[in-house]
Amino acid sequence: MRKKIDDKPLTGAALIKETCRRIRVARSYWDAHNNRACRGEREKALALYESLSDAEREKVPQVLRVWLRYRSEKYFGEGRTLPGSGRI
Repeated sequence: MRKKIDDKPLTGAALIKETCRRIRVARSYWDAHNNRACRGEREKALALYESLSDAEREKVPQVLRVWLRYRSEKYFGEGRTLPGSGRI
């Protein structure tokens, strides 16, 4: 039996919960060295995080916020070193 999919956009606590879930999934992919899947989940989590208000962002655990914003930015951001570019 399939789950019922709601077409309504998430709001409030449900949006915060889904954002945290996506960040955790991205971190688990990161820990498993699955970079392509991690990048996709991180982008989805970041889009949800960007839609949160400042008060809602404070409800996301700090560990998850730090990972999403800073640590993963080094590897997935614009200024990252491209894979294989450091080898001779």
